[in-house]
Amino acid sequence: MKHRKEEDDLYRKFARQREEEERRIRDEFRDEWEKELERLTSRFEREMQMKRKRDDQNVLTLRHQQEKEDLEKNMTLRRDKKKESLTRKMLEHERAATAALVEKQSHEMLELINEKRSEYMQAESLYLDSNDGYTEEHVQPYPSHAPAPAPPALSKYQVYNDPVEFSNVDQIAISVAQEDQKTFTDLVRQLVGRCGSDIEKARTIFRWITVKNLNTMSFDDNLRGDTPMGLLRGIKNGTESYHVLFKRLCSYAGLHCVVIKGYSKSAGYQPGVRFEDNRFRNSWNAVYVAGAWRFVQCNWGARHLVNAKEAPKAGNKTKSDSLRYEYDDHYFLTDPKEFIYEFFPLQQEWQLLKSPITLQEFEELPFVRSLFFRYGLYFSDSNTKAVMYTDSTGAATVRIAMPAHMQGTLIFHYNLKFYDSDSDSFDGVSLKRFVMQSVVGNMVAFRVHAPCSGAFLLDIFANAVTPKEYLTGEPMKFKSVCKFKICCEDLQTVMVPLPDCASGEWGPTKATRLFGLVPITHQDALIFAGRELELQFRMSRQLTDFMATLHKNGVEEKRLSKFVSHNVSDDIVTFSISFPEEGQYGLDIYTREMMSVLDSSGEKHLLTHCCKYLINSSKRN
Repeated sequence: MKHRKEEDDLYRKFARQREEEERRIRDEFRDEWEKELERLTSRFEREMQMKRKRDDQNVLTLRHQQEKEDLEKNMTLRRDKKKESLTRKMLEHERAATAALVEKQSHEMLELINEKRSEYMQAESLYLDSNDGYTEEHVQPYPSHAPAPAPPALSKYQVYNDPVEFSNVDQIAISVAQEDQKTFTDLVRQLVGRCGSDIEKARTIFRWITVKNLNTMSFDDNLRGDTPMGLLRGIKNGTESYHVLFKRLCSYAGLHCVVIKGYSKSAGYQPGVRFEDNRFRNSWNAVYVAGAWRFVQCNWGARHLVNAKEAPKAGNKTKSDSLRYEYDDHYFLTDPKEFIYEFFPLQQEWQLLKSPITLQEFEELPFVRSLFFRYGLYFSDSNTKAVMYTDSTGAATVRIAMPAHMQGTLIFHYNLKFYDSDSDSFDGVSLKRFVMQSVVGNMVAFRVHAPCSGAFLLDIFANAVTPKEYLTGEPMKFKSVCKFKICCEDLQTVMVPLPDCASGEWGPTKATRLFGLVPITHQDALIFAGRELELQFRMSRQLTDFMATLHKNGVEEKRLSKFVSHNVSDDIVTFSISFPEEGQYGLDIYTREMMSVLDSSGEKHLLTHCCKYLINSSKRN
């Protein structure tokens, strides 16, 4: 209640200051308006006395009226601009004042909790002493004072390796979010009352914030602090951020938490951008749980409601049966070595790394998204930077490594466009045709051949799908995992686009991974051949209705159809190609599984793209 009174006083102070500033600006511009109007009027009257003809007077009157309107419009624009600038400055001041108050109150709450905890522990120890023979497993007590920042000894995976471990406490957070509480004490008690560890406490608070979807909530205009949702008036007014709210709730739960300020590779950021101003400034938290400081980013962890027709209004209770609350688990207790790819603190010690990096090194780190880490992807080459430079032939290669357990399910795609525009074509040809994507073992490679000098943006997407999902031929949603700026400073070789084949990776790896089609004759994506070529595969499961299409730049696909054929003998599939002329060709192979020829409605499934090869045909081979 003491904290609420302090907060009420602070918000009343904010309201008074805003009213005073509004009045000051209003008076200032009214005085200026009266002076300017008087100046215009006196000039008009002088000029009118000099005009004898009625027509001249009418023209003068119209001009005077127009000048008055222009003055009013100009002054209104200036006043609004000044108000906007002042509101922005006041909001910054109010945010700082709110954060300072929460800092003070958090400290007081933690002190009170420590005092009560020590009283409780003292009483417990007296009770244990009087009951000889009763022993309890020794548990490391939670520190009464916030420890200094240091790298955690255990990784997130060692603390927990699957979010399902929190299914019970997550459900508590979801249930509590459906109700309204009048005090932070009530809210925190409902959230952490049944938690068995400090990690579970932090988890319920994190999930409550991500479920509450505070950014989309609508509030009544007049929120008092003692009303349901009045608790969140700071969010409504923009004076309290997710991070300050998370810190406040953690302190009420007895957890040490800090708000960290710095830079982030957030919305609008592109690889290669320098952090020279406040454009990408951000805040996040570190909470002390499981014996170490660990990162939490509630704002990025919050997602959206799936199957919800509209965002719930404050105070409205909605049935949760049809709703599935999406969130990003990556931003709960994120490992410092992963967090540093997206967030750079102003205070070096809050990198929580054994070997901290500089701001320049942060800028040079590849621009990755949370999905990159969720799929367990990594860069095996330490020379992989946010900005990649091409060699003298205009080529640059980005390689991404996959963990063994994801190799059978991950599918990649990419997009290439000019860095400084949305244009994704060169001389009428899609820039995608200047990238060769291939997979060898656990490595997916994107070899970019710049068609001209300049800068390009390579966006790499991924999705984890089962062979069964892929075989249905349904459209798949791919999400960005990383982006690179490709710079070609000097191009000495003219690059021709790859043949216009289906998008995606080159080579037979996809055929084996998704269709069980194992190459017998050609394991590589690139083939050097003479004027004729035979490709053979072994089927490890029943496939049917094969089709192959040949592509060559400048030649219509239908003109090449007669030069490729196939036959199936037992479990061997053979594709025979006779090339009409020398040059570079692309070969697309399509098939479908016997089981999936018909779907549940009896409709015939379309053929699905299986794999593709790049073939250089010449007489010498």
